[in-house]
Amino acid sequence: MPIRHAVMHFIDKKPDGSPAALHLANHSLPTSEAIDGLLFDLNGTYNAKTGKAWGFFHGESGAYPLSGWLSKFVSGKMEFIEFTRIAVEHLTRLMEESNLTVGGHVLFAFYQQGMTEYLTIAILQQVETVTIGEDLTVSVSRHLDTNALQLAARINISEWKSNPASRQYISFIKSKGGRKASAYFADFLGCQEGVDGPSETRTLLKAFSDFVESEDMHEDIAREKTHTLVEYAASQIKIGEPITIDELSSLIDEDRPRAFFEHIRNKDYGLSAEIPADKRTLNQFRRYTGRAEGMSISFEAHLLGKRVEFDKENACLTIKGLPTQLMDQLKRASAA
Repeated sequence: MPIRHAVMHFIDKKPDGSPAALHLANHSLPTSEAIDGLLFDLNGTYNAKTGKAWGFFHGESGAYPLSGWLSKFVSGKMEFIEFTRIAVEHLTRLMEESNLTVGGHVLFAFYQQGMTEYLTIAILQQVETVTIGEDLTVSVSRHLDTNALQLAARINISEWKSNPASRQYISFIKSKGGRKASAYFADFLGCQEGVDGPSETRTLLKAFSDFVESEDMHEDIAREKTHTLVEYAASQIKIGEPITIDELSSLIDEDRPRAFFEHIRNKDYGLSAEIPADKRTLNQFRRYTGRAEGMSISFEAHLLGKRVEFDKENACLTIKGLPTQLMDQLKRASAA
């Protein structure tokens, strides 16, 4: 993960209501194991975060100037340090206007992962810890707490440059501090939401369930393919990359690598070629299946206790909201 540039500024914002004091860096941070380790930890925390949003830039304007400054940097018309200084001044103004009480160290990191260039912007808090020296003396030290990350964004610079019509080259954390904090940070980025990660993930899982049913797979095969989907999606989440439908299709069925892809296209689920998987939605996905004496039952785990009730004592399932096609068949049978 070669880091091209990294800059750290500091917004000193106290909870007493006094104006924020901005401390600007004059140059980029030198390459070191420390900054490599910081970005590695930061990316790990960021990728694991649930509740992220994906989107794209508003048109450049006085209200949303970041994309214009970033474009100047990318085209070589502005130095990275200059870009970050202008950007963090804008961030500080928005922070004051929003009456937010917490500042922090603002990291701008421009780096490459594989063939893709990224810009990460994160506000980090400093915390104190107790350490023991080699002489067994106790002292207090400070470190940047990446685990408590609340305000951060990642911009896929390569996708933005090559596919400006994309609606998901920016991702950012929806802060647990509330809608106000998320809104001010999104305004700073000049970002509007373009892809609903949880909704897209649910649609993908629905398409997969339909595919399994249409293929009339044996229970063991269905379970194996479900495991493949979940493992692939989890690995993409871990590295901060989207699910690629084409790649997923080839993993689900190596003998027919286009089968699932064609199923999605032919049924017109409205899915993008790449989907930013939602971890919480994925964790809820698991199928309960069983076949016996001419009966086949299959449903997703999140339906248990909602549309499907299980009576353990009587070994009985109560199903609410039957599929329309099944209802029609039952009505015709009862009327005969």
